[in-house]
Amino acid sequence: MEQGEDLLEVVRNEMVESIHAGHLLILDKDGAPILELGDLKSPLYPRSAVKSIQASAMLRAGLKVSPKELALICASHAGGGEHLDVARSILSGAGLDERALKNTPDKPLGASERAAWGDKAATSLAANCSGKHAGMVATCKVNGWDLGSYKEVSHPLQLAIREEFEKLSGEAIIKVGVDGCGAPLFAISLSGLAKAIRNLILSADPVHQEVVTACRANPVMVSGVGRLPTVLMEKVDGLFVKDGAEGVMVIGTRSGEVIVWKMSDGSQRGAMTLALASLSHLGIELDIERETVLGGGDVVGEIRASKLVRHG
Repeated sequence: MEQGEDLLEVVRNEMVESIHAGHLLILDKDGAPILELGDLKSPLYPRSAVKSIQASAMLRAGLKVSPKELALICASHAGGGEHLDVARSILSGAGLDERALKNTPDKPLGASERAAWGDKAATSLAANCSGKHAGMVATCKVNGWDLGSYKEVSHPLQLAIREEFEKLSGEAIIKVGVDGCGAPLFAISLSGLAKAIRNLILSADPVHQEVVTACRANPVMVSGVGRLPTVLMEKVDGLFVKDGAEGVMVIGTRSGEVIVWKMSDGSQRGAMTLALASLSHLGIELDIERETVLGGGDVVGEIRASKLVRHG
């Protein structure tokens, strides 16, 4: 994938100090492009932005969970006490405990949650993907599939997830990688990602509707208090939001409008600015404090999305 176009400018004392380039696509409610920037066709790893698609495959394979548990399966959670409790609940519902998890151990993702964790060792349960992995092993238990090999790309669970990706995106998976948590990553294009999220949101399939409804109803489970996906879903009724590592974001409205982007440098800096600028193209204006640049403890600049500014 090429560098893309300049999406964000970091301005200090009226001078552009840094630029973040990337690729962005905004679709209207009919699926027609409103704004296209960068490379929409090359494959990318959507990372955690597509846990909802993985969760859909789990439900289709027979997993039964509560809405809050389902939202956590779709989450990159901050690692708060409630997040860990819900992950344990998913496991216990299948007669399992955290020993069944094989995702990469980590400390909590959220800054305050990580500080509260202190010097305790990293664990698979505390890692932000523990909800997804709890759902994965619970799905395996329901189907009598091998638990020890659930992360292998040839495992029945991963084959089911791959099928869900191809069905929703309309693209054949030709590249598979390994996520930071150890689960398979299925590469799709940015346009395929936008199509997949739009199809997920508008689908009449009860499985897809269960996933989307659970996330909308439990925004704190999907991310955490004060974190961008949670804040946006709390601010806008019916919004579906999920971020992913290496600067990936998906946003969808109830009517099927979709915003997706991938930052070329993998940066998350300016994500709030880019989200607000993108949402303005859908007529959604939010009163949220903008990201600023500090110098000596004072505001001396801003992060701005110049190419997304609407004129007229």
